[in-house]
Amino acid sequence: MTFSKLKAWEIAQGYRNRDFSCEEVTKEFLDSIKEKDKEINAYITVTEEEALKKAREVDEKFHNREEMSQLAGVPISIKDNISVKNIKMTCGSRMLENYIAPYDATLVKKIKDNDVVILGKVNLDEFAMGASTRTSYFGVTKNPLDTTRVSGGSSGGSAASVSANMAAISIGSDTGGSVRQPSSFCKTVGMKPTYGSISRFGMSSMANTFDQPGVIANDVRDLAMMFNVIEGRDEGDATSVGNPGLNFEFDFSDDAIKNLEGKKFAIPKICLDMDLNERVGSEFEKAIKILRDNGAEVDEYDIDSLNHTIETYNILVNGEIASNMARFDSIRYGHRTDKNFENIEEMYRASRSEGFGDEVKRRIMIGTHILSMDNADEYYYKALKVRGLIKRDMDRMFKDYDFMVCPTFPTLPFKIDDNMSPVEAYQADLFTIPANMVGSPSISLPMPAGQDGLSVGIEFTGKRFKDKDLIQASLAFERSLNKWDIKQL
Repeated sequence: MTFSKLKAWEIAQGYRNRDFSCEEVTKEFLDSIKEKDKEINAYITVTEEEALKKAREVDEKFHNREEMSQLAGVPISIKDNISVKNIKMTCGSRMLENYIAPYDATLVKKIKDNDVVILGKVNLDEFAMGASTRTSYFGVTKNPLDTTRVSGGSSGGSAASVSANMAAISIGSDTGGSVRQPSSFCKTVGMKPTYGSISRFGMSSMANTFDQPGVIANDVRDLAMMFNVIEGRDEGDATSVGNPGLNFEFDFSDDAIKNLEGKKFAIPKICLDMDLNERVGSEFEKAIKILRDNGAEVDEYDIDSLNHTIETYNILVNGEIASNMARFDSIRYGHRTDKNFENIEEMYRASRSEGFGDEVKRRIMIGTHILSMDNADEYYYKALKVRGLIKRDMDRMFKDYDFMVCPTFPTLPFKIDDNMSPVEAYQADLFTIPANMVGSPSISLPMPAGQDGLSVGIEFTGKRFKDKDLIQASLAFERSLNKWDIKQL
């Protein structure tokens, strides 16, 4: 049996049936990393010793017939901007190349308490700023479906580790699509829950009012099981509220396919007006047909304020980035220059110049400009007002519709050596950003792969704190898609 190709729920089921041991499964995943990751470059740190130790502990608990979590013994990866005690936390940056986390993030503590096996920390765009994982100090993560292409970002290492069977599930973070876009590129399922559902304590902040931990998995069932584990309010995070819509007994029976009947989906007009890649457009039309064939209603809906999404997002996010990145002063921790310096200011400037990559520097400078006394009223505060308008308009839409549907990304994964400008990269996030602007849950679901092995992601976005409804509709679509795919063979 090839354990690494099993879904997380299948692995968990195998443990309970005593079909195989956690140590056997963990060893195979570690062997898969050793074999594949030289080319893929998904992992920054592999915690082999710790993983095997935990696997043996899990086996002992199963042997003693202790009551175990639904994900006990399942091997996972964690994005390297989330703190795991006594393990490197680099954030994909030279600035934190040698930083050892002194504590566990709240979600990591929950994972450990549930006896999940952590295989290691995975690659990302530097400080999660990017959509390709090309900005990482530790090199680009290649797409397992086509190693000439990017895995997406910023959670590119997370998506690649799951897609390449080097982890059963991965924990990522999503600020403007950083879980959903790489999931679309790597043919995995990726979801960002409602803002505040999962504690951000112990996760490096990029933009506090947008950031939310998310999950990447092989199917909706795996994803739901992990959310059930990590959901919950946390006193250590002022933005954490918890979300019962992520913690309940899910119906994974064949009857779940009926959850599309009577559901109303809105296609934002801006999606139809955008120049989509031909393949993406074709797959999106198939997805709409599948929804309608299974009893869903799908209509076009015009949200005029979404035309200002990209500009608004980048003003607000870069402003928050500039503020958050000020903490990396190279005095308390972080990279410090070897150059001679005469005062703290020279040391500070030289260390940050060496420690940060070009994309991070670009965003810090833009954000500092936006927040300056002369520009804050003109840019930042106006953008806050537009964000309010976008939230108002989407709330109006959700009074009449259950979900919004669109492609996750307008193109197929681009080539690693494609010379895409920063502006082009920012514009391509149009479909994923709205969910972060208003705090809604949003999921990317893969369409069947084409002859080239590549897949197109379809994105569902739901009402805040209606994550349960979103997951159930996603499961129904997944089941419908599987039946449709079989018919095409």
